[in-house]
Amino acid sequence: MDKKIRVVITGIGPLASCGIGKNQFWQGLLEKKTGIKLEEYFIGDQLWDKFYLHKVENFDIARIGIEPYLLEQIKSWKKGEESTDLYFLLAAVKLAIDDAKLTFNRDNNDISCIITHENPGLEQYFSKIIDLSFDALINNKITKKDFAERLHYGSIKSSFDLQTFMTLFHVTKTFGIHGYSLFLNNACASGLYALENAAQIIKSGRSRTVIIAAADYPRIYKYLWFKELKMYSPDGKIRPFARDANGFVFGDGGVGLVLESLENAKKRKAIIYAEYLGGGFSQEGWKVTFPMSGGDFYQKAVAEALAFSRVKIKEIDCVCAHGAANAIIDRYEVKAITDIFGIKFKRPLITTFKPYVGHNLGGSALLETAILLLCMENNICLPVLNTETIEPKMQIDLVREKLEVKLSTVLKTCCAFAGYNAAAVFKRIR
Repeated sequence: MDKKIRVVITGIGPLASCGIGKNQFWQGLLEKKTGIKLEEYFIGDQLWDKFYLHKVENFDIARIGIEPYLLEQIKSWKKGEESTDLYFLLAAVKLAIDDAKLTFNRDNNDISCIITHENPGLEQYFSKIIDLSFDALINNKITKKDFAERLHYGSIKSSFDLQTFMTLFHVTKTFGIHGYSLFLNNACASGLYALENAAQIIKSGRSRTVIIAAADYPRIYKYLWFKELKMYSPDGKIRPFARDANGFVFGDGGVGLVLESLENAKKRKAIIYAEYLGGGFSQEGWKVTFPMSGGDFYQKAVAEALAFSRVKIKEIDCVCAHGAANAIIDRYEVKAITDIFGIKFKRPLITTFKPYVGHNLGGSALLETAILLLCMENNICLPVLNTETIEPKMQIDLVREKLEVKLSTVLKTCCAFAGYNAAAVFKRIR
């Protein structure tokens, strides 16, 4: 591992309810276009449930610029079935490559790729199984063997594509990526783990360029689980750290980032958004849905990120928090932040972005990182939306209005399900 190699971000490819592509996405954020819609889910002609989410509208993978024959190959493999979450990932990678103005030989390269997603294809698979099962069971003469065969042959491609290596295969095949590549799933923190892995790949000399992408397409089955846990906001408003916080709301979309060595970026005369200085990580191994209250694993992840980045606390200009809008998780996160930075501090600025784009689950940390990078690029710190009164037990100030401010060094934090704590530090170098 060559510690002298510096890793920078040269491409950003976001898509969310506020817009598709960097320019539209950023403008949508400035205009607070949250894209909240009421989703109704029907089984046959019966309404099963309805819920709010930040929805990507008018998305068409054919308009992203990927060669039609490549998309046709995917459709052929999937027997014509649409796969929205895979298309989000493909779009994110293409937008990031275009933004970075990255060119490479599709047939021979050492480009690496890291993909993150919590459950690719799961929503579509459940729907297919329900349809196949119902169609089979209304025939009361069917045997158990016939029933099994109908399900197997009717869903064989859908079930095979639930294996996460297939999502990575579809992405790398579409773009002709041939280097060391990975699929990661560390819940909401997946994007920060991907950043660290990408940096290690570059510093090891295995590849000069790594494309990472994260996305999610949560719908009815995930919603029903979070509704049962009483973690989903019934009114469509995410209120991080608020006295009246009542849960999060899903968000469609994803994002791609291009990372490369500083030397390679300079050689290409690429635009550099920021340098990735390093990350910190910890694993609680306690509960799936809630963090270990009273523990210090989150603090350790943040402290490790600062130590590996060789950055002092006073150098951090802004922290982009996880901001789950759940009372237990929010209190846990505020304690970690105040343990590191102190009580009622004025610097760093504290903000969080889920109220803009929703909770993108496995893609959330990377999508919020992209927003943070664009804030650095545009010398603006976006305010926290919807939070009118901070919970009095949380001794923290939030950014309440859009600020024009130079952000030189920033921190992204995340405390994810199953105890995956992560933090990452970025620094402006131009």
